[in-house]
Amino acid sequence: MSMALKQVFHKDKTFRPKRKFEPGTQRFELHKKAQASLSSGMDLKRAVQLPIGEDLNDWIAVHVVDFFNRINLIYGTICEFCTERSCPIMSGGQKYEYRWQDDYKYRKPTPLPAPRYMSLLMDWIEIQINNEEIFPTRIGIAFPKNFLQICKKILCRLFRVFVHVYIHHFDRLSTMGAEAHVNTCYKHFYYFVAEFNLIDRKELEPLKEMTSKICH
Repeated sequence: MSMALKQVFHKDKTFRPKRKFEPGTQRFELHKKAQASLSSGMDLKRAVQLPIGEDLNDWIAVHVVDFFNRINLIYGTICEFCTERSCPIMSGGQKYEYRWQDDYKYRKPTPLPAPRYMSLLMDWIEIQINNEEIFPTRIGIAFPKNFLQICKKILCRLFRVFVHVYIHHFDRLSTMGAEAHVNTCYKHFYYFVAEFNLIDRKELEPLKEMTSKICH
């Protein structure tokens, strides 16, 4: 990454604190392996494939946390321009609107301004990935039976951040010189969810043209 991009993706711009892996854990070693594949210039389609002998849940857990950190960083670069005035509804153009729902305050799908939706989303994901019962970090602790479903929901909602950023704030990314970096992050994300069938095709529709342009 160039010095200019490093300034754009400055750590202080992170929308939420970065989640790190504990050194010495299996998750940390897998994270290093995944990063080494990316750094070596390996084809992204190959880089996302499950390494021989590794556990699928561990591999998915590592990537979910990594994508949370990366997408968190991408949104952090444009969040000052994503306001309740500029983005009164969390959407991806006129055709797609995303409503927030959780088990707490918003029990029914509720339309919200994009920045409010993003804040609730990042808080919700942090709660999931910091929960030892869902994302166990200690050796010998099993993943819950619904782990894959939880990850699918997290990744589906993270995809919506890409949708909003690409459709409503792409000009800002281009002005910052961050277009190529964000495209690479999206490509990595797309290949991963496609490899393990983690997001329904219907959910991917809003960026269908962008995906064809970047990933094929």
